[in-house]
Amino acid sequence: MAAMRPHCTIVLVIAVLAGCSTAHKQSTAARKPVGRAGTVDTTSLRGKVMCGYQGWFRCPDDAANMGWIHWSRDPREIAPGLLTFEMWPDMADYSATERYPAPGFTYPGGRQAELFSSDNARTVLRHFEWMRDYGIDGAWLQHFLVDLPGGPQQTRYPSRLRVLNHVRAAALKTGRVWALSYDIAGMPVECVFDVLTSDWKKMVDEQIVEDPRYLHQGGQPVVQIWGFYFGDQHNPMNAELANRLIDFFRTPDRYSAFLVGGGDWNWRRNPDPAWQKFYRRFGAYCPWNIGNYVPDQSGVKHAATYYWAEDLRECERLGMLWIPVVYPGFSWDNLQRQTPGTSLIPRRGGRFLWEQFRALSRLGLDTVYMAMFDEVDEGTAIFKVTSSSPPQGHFVGYDGLPSDWYLRLVGDAARRLHDKQPVPLEIPLQP
Repeated sequence: MAAMRPHCTIVLVIAVLAGCSTAHKQSTAARKPVGRAGTVDTTSLRGKVMCGYQGWFRCPDDAANMGWIHWSRDPREIAPGLLTFEMWPDMADYSATERYPAPGFTYPGGRQAELFSSDNARTVLRHFEWMRDYGIDGAWLQHFLVDLPGGPQQTRYPSRLRVLNHVRAAALKTGRVWALSYDIAGMPVECVFDVLTSDWKKMVDEQIVEDPRYLHQGGQPVVQIWGFYFGDQHNPMNAELANRLIDFFRTPDRYSAFLVGGGDWNWRRNPDPAWQKFYRRFGAYCPWNIGNYVPDQSGVKHAATYYWAEDLRECERLGMLWIPVVYPGFSWDNLQRQTPGTSLIPRRGGRFLWEQFRALSRLGLDTVYMAMFDEVDEGTAIFKVTSSSPPQGHFVGYDGLPSDWYLRLVGDAARRLHDKQPVPLEIPLQP
């Protein structure tokens, strides 16, 4: 099955999850997760288990004051028929200043339901504290070209820049690493190069990429670009543009960087010789695997991992780093206005994700892109999500498992990969 491309939908309004019971809060707080000890090393991308971090949620009356951005199709209103997100976040840990009431939505029992804004320093810090506490090394901060100067939604740039600075401060306080991950979706092809490189020059000139928590590889700052998808109308990539971008980051001057390309999972099968050439020019390649699954004889869906070993061999042959993308499940029925359950790739209580970590363990890998930390729009979030979501809409939860279940799974798997311990067949944790 062809992989779905969530990076193609960023111009739509999307959402995340919110709310949980007091009992749930007590159960997760009492667990006292133990994260990876100390401060994460910033000098190498290798050996890092990092999450994609969207940071794109906004609410009325937050610092941006742009309305229900990435929660609703209409920023002025949030209602069941307008939802663009699939999971409701567990808001139990959030402080009063981080909670934004969602009119018309209540939790089971009638209490007012709330959501969060990413344009809130305390919320971003909270998310990074979870990464630290559960043993996740850091985050790839998604930086969408459509929101940057020169993009069609450039009025959002001041808010996006605030989120970036919140991430910097949170990473410093928690000892996590972070790196920029540009996404070209929705940009006119003729604007991609100038908008992206202009922003990167700003990041370098203002010494943001020399931040003490910014990730480096081989002495260079790391940067990722999502969008190397063949024939994708939402990601206007071609070989000429790809080579211009690669040349820019490989030119040995003050703006050079270690470039991670993100794109098609089946990149080695691309029939275009020009694409085959530029694919092999990255410092690292990150294949987007979301929605790519194989059903077994019983119809149970398992993430496709059969191509991983050959991907790894090819990248090692070329001297490139291969960074696999793992995901916990998928659903975007609200975003796509589909009948509930249409797009669902069930999480199976965490087994769908655990099988991928086991496959990586058997390959001896410990560098992973975890998709995603806060992506509730397409149902791939691993942060705290409630299974007691408002009944006023369709939402996918964690099957009644604790709201921190996926943080625990990722943290435990990351520890095993870092310590070169095998990931067992069965999940060793108890809810």
